[in-house]
Amino acid sequence: MPCNVVYNGGIPMFRKLALAAALAAASFTAAAADKYEFDGGHTNVVFSWNHFGLSNPSARFAKIEGELLLDTADLTKSSVSVTLPIDSIQTDVPKFDEHLRSADFFDLAKFPTATFKSSKVEKAGDNKLKVSGDLTIHGVTKPAVLDVTVNKIGEHPMSKKPAAGFDASTTIKRSDFGIGKYVPNVSDEVKIQITTETKKAG
Repeated sequence: MPCNVVYNGGIPMFRKLALAAALAAASFTAAAADKYEFDGGHTNVVFSWNHFGLSNPSARFAKIEGELLLDTADLTKSSVSVTLPIDSIQTDVPKFDEHLRSADFFDLAKFPTATFKSSKVEKAGDNKLKVSGDLTIHGVTKPAVLDVTVNKIGEHPMSKKPAAGFDASTTIKRSDFGIGKYVPNVSDEVKIQITTETKKAG
């Protein structure tokens, strides 16, 4: 028995319907994630290293830009994009701030920002996530994985608006990003610690 398939422009109608359904499903998935903004007053990005085996100093980024697309029903469908201005690096020692921003290290003049853009979010236990993505520092992009703890998602007790808070950490080798000055006397490994509060946009 012949199959009655309606063609339109050479494309079987059932294939067109399937494509339309897939696009509709994708749109629905994207719409499920809400935009959250970083609360600069309650967000810290700190990196630390070892200095000649004697101390473990740290520095921080005073500014953070970007957004979190948060799907509270399924966190693995969420994503994050962050930009860190290099001129916001602070150690509380002005001369050292200038050195970190110089060509010896971050080279602010050529590379004014560092960025992280997620590519995958996976569950890693109760209130735990692994967020994989691309980390760009000093003009070099490398894969990185953040170990994330979900602190709380819900109504903020003061603003009464949707909010979400997270802690995250990772360890990188600065030489991978072309910032190997003084290795190994100053450690190649750099620990990054993040804590953040975000609030739903609008």
